[in-house]
Amino acid sequence: MRIVSVNVNGVRAAARKGMTEWLEASGADVVCLQEVRAPLEITGPLVGESWHVVEEACEIKGRAGVAIAARTELTDVVSGVDALGETMSEPVHTGRWIEATVESPAGPVRVVSTYQHSGTAGTPTMDLKYAMLDASTARMAALREQYDRVVVMGDINIAHQNNDIKNWKGNLKSAGFLPEERAYLDRWIQDGWVDVHRAHAGDVAGPYTWWSMRGKAFDNDAGWRIDYQFASPALAQAAADVRVDRAPSYDTRWSDHAPLIVDYAL
Repeated sequence: MRIVSVNVNGVRAAARKGMTEWLEASGADVVCLQEVRAPLEITGPLVGESWHVVEEACEIKGRAGVAIAARTELTDVVSGVDALGETMSEPVHTGRWIEATVESPAGPVRVVSTYQHSGTAGTPTMDLKYAMLDASTARMAALREQYDRVVVMGDINIAHQNNDIKNWKGNLKSAGFLPEERAYLDRWIQDGWVDVHRAHAGDVAGPYTWWSMRGKAFDNDAGWRIDYQFASPALAQAAADVRVDRAPSYDTRWSDHAPLIVDYAL
């Protein structure tokens, strides 16, 4: 089962640049999308008619939004703040979490697509980010109890270790690399979740999944690894191949993120 996660940086723009064609050629069984910035009636057709698509759109137009696309039926769909058990109601908290079950030859797999806040250090946006991370952590614990095979994936907007960001020394006080943020990923791993990408890549620089559209960041591979697949142990042990599908050149990109692809032997 090939499972993919990618922040599309706006599904309309991504489709114009080649996203739909990439999806059809990807060989993916399940694709989790983040930052779609469009309602389902737009996202679905742009993904393609051969996919089953569910989505949690943001109440603020042009913001956030997460979706799951699968070749087979998606069941038991849970989305938004209800999935997290949260009581906060600001629109900024919508369009950041959706989960569903897909069938595999080995049995059901619970799939989560999440888009965590980026945040700005020293501002109220970091409070929103930490609140979302707290809610996500609680939900992940519940998922581990309920499902044997589960994977939480998406744009987490945190580089975990020094080897997850090219210019780590220059970003020690930047949102996305603060000790308080990185501690959440420490906790997830301590709780038994497996960072499948890092487990397979080993202790190397990157491979990065996001590069700024400005300057020469992409050409110089000055990126961040902020897109993840965190799998339960039963699913992680089935991970047979992991790769980042980095575009061959700057002008062939259809997003500022690259798809993270994991093949699970199920």
